[in-house]
Amino acid sequence: MKVVVIHGPNLNLLGIREPHIYGNIKLDDIHRMLEENAKANHITLEFFQSNFEGEIIDKIQECLGTADGIIINPAAYAHTSIAIRDALAAVHLPTIEVHLSNIYAREEFRHKSLTAPVVTGVISGFGAGTYQLALLAMHQILAEIAHLKAQQGNKAQ
Repeated sequence: MKVVVIHGPNLNLLGIREPHIYGNIKLDDIHRMLEENAKANHITLEFFQSNFEGEIIDKIQECLGTADGIIINPAAYAHTSIAIRDALAAVHLPTIEVHLSNIYAREEFRHKSLTAPVVTGVISGFGAGTYQLALLAMHQILAEIAHLKAQQGNKAQ
């Protein structure tokens, strides 16, 4: 199983940017924690971060046919990008949207995610643990898909 973890704008500044909101953990630390859990669950991870909307869209499109699922923190683009929403809808992959902070406890403009309606689920508000929860959920989703495919294969025989 391969999962691509996509980080949107300003997440490269984790540990520096507004630690009272996002904590002191750095993006590389999140990657290390995810890798440990991924290996235990036989999941291969690929990490990508960009501050540019078009690069994020390109990465989502590259997942088609090469990845089994996506974990995405679109950051501010969750609230503004119809293009990222459309790319997520187009690839038809299990996708979990994550946010480090509780977006519903912040400014009102953060309460609406344009990307949320086209993803499998949204997890927010648990800091770096949000990514761990998303990986756990993705493992379950992909295991269920594999089980259903195996059942369908058995019926076809």
